[in-house]
Amino acid sequence: MKCIAFNRRGTLLAAGCSDGSCVIWDFETRGIAKELRDKDCVAAITSVCWSKYGHRILVSSADKSLTLWDVVKEERIARTTLPQTPLQARLHPGSSTPSICLACPFSSAPMIVDMNTGNTTVLPVSISDTGNGVVPPSRNRFSDGSAPFSPTAACFNKYGDLVYVGNSKGELLIVDHKNVLICGIVPVPGNAVIKNMVFSRNGQYLLTNSNDRTIRIYENLLPLKGGLKFLEESNHAGDEQDGFEKLKAVGSRCLALFREFQDSITKVHWKAPCFSGDGEWVIGGSASKGEHKIYIWDKAGHLVKILEGPKEALIDLAWHPVHPIVVSVSLTGLVYIWAKDYTENWSAFAPDFKELEENEEYVEREDEFDLMPETEKVKESDVDEDEEIDIMGVEKDSAFSDSDMSQGEICFLPADPSPDVPEPQDKFVGSNSKQGDSNQSVSALSEEAGQSGRLTSHISTPLEVGVSAI
Repeated sequence: MKCIAFNRRGTLLAAGCSDGSCVIWDFETRGIAKELRDKDCVAAITSVCWSKYGHRILVSSADKSLTLWDVVKEERIARTTLPQTPLQARLHPGSSTPSICLACPFSSAPMIVDMNTGNTTVLPVSISDTGNGVVPPSRNRFSDGSAPFSPTAACFNKYGDLVYVGNSKGELLIVDHKNVLICGIVPVPGNAVIKNMVFSRNGQYLLTNSNDRTIRIYENLLPLKGGLKFLEESNHAGDEQDGFEKLKAVGSRCLALFREFQDSITKVHWKAPCFSGDGEWVIGGSASKGEHKIYIWDKAGHLVKILEGPKEALIDLAWHPVHPIVVSVSLTGLVYIWAKDYTENWSAFAPDFKELEENEEYVEREDEFDLMPETEKVKESDVDEDEEIDIMGVEKDSAFSDSDMSQGEICFLPADPSPDVPEPQDKFVGSNSKQGDSNQSVSALSEEAGQSGRLTSHISTPLEVGVSAI
């Protein structure tokens, strides 16, 4: 497995694999619910993205393709090929069945792709795209003599009316993707190349990861709904300024630097940073080779925990949308699940229960077991025993402010059992046939980890308490 993504409620986990397939795990049972496999795609998956209500999955691949899947029917809805390999692709968050997506290719500007028609719209990555300024030279040059270019990060805002683009000049561009227009610019301290960008679930905060080994959190000052309309009004109000200064003034009214996270001692580069489901925590993986470290900060900027895994490089991270669970992907293709190691607390069973470290002598009172007077009896509860209990309705979760179950949201998928391998009929094979069958059943699971035998060894001997591998 190469990359992972939770659905909106965290009940399903999609993983893109190195053989071009996309496996959907039921996160509650840890079983495989679906396997999306395209015969036209055999290259490694670079990113996976769920639609808002879980009906569709967008998969980008190293063979320059984007594929949109119907999750329930396991059917390919659309497929298109881009000029460059998409490192990341995200579906439009404002639609329940989106066909518009944002792709970030390896060596060209981010683009809006219509999966229905295959049309692409290249987004601007600097003010020089409109004729002003000069793009600084990149460190990398391509062998074919083409213009140098650094991979550019981009993401939708909460409702998808704006795209935030981070370029190699250390600028955050706020782009109206429908009109292909830069609405505002926010300079990043140090002018470092921006590698990753992601919004918190509630849309209040924007996270950026730069080449200067710093993770920055920006507060979104725009209204969550109607942000584009607010920007258009701001642009009309500041016509007396010139172009660049006007865009910077608008940008200052859109984003405000809230917090910076870095390891001042080791100066480590960060990999796949993201928010927790409620936006109160920030995690980032170490990009150093040969170590699997996950750093956790609170929103105040304090380093709370460092999780250390096996001696394998970390390539992707995801935080469960609801529960305090972190999922990471290692370079070997294994997915690790990090959860809190809960200890038994018997005092929670009764308010007057007391845990004893050692035996104590106890002398009972004279009236300890006498019948209590009527006045001291516990008052009867006011529960109406005849009231019908609703066992079909689903209470709204506070973590989902815009939850709406009427949309037919997909939370669970029936498990897809693997077919049994028929036993050979040759009676002379004997014990060797049984050994072969057992090897085949093990390898069917081991293929998901990339190497046979690795999966079973990690499950039987977990590396540390609180971590499991799938």
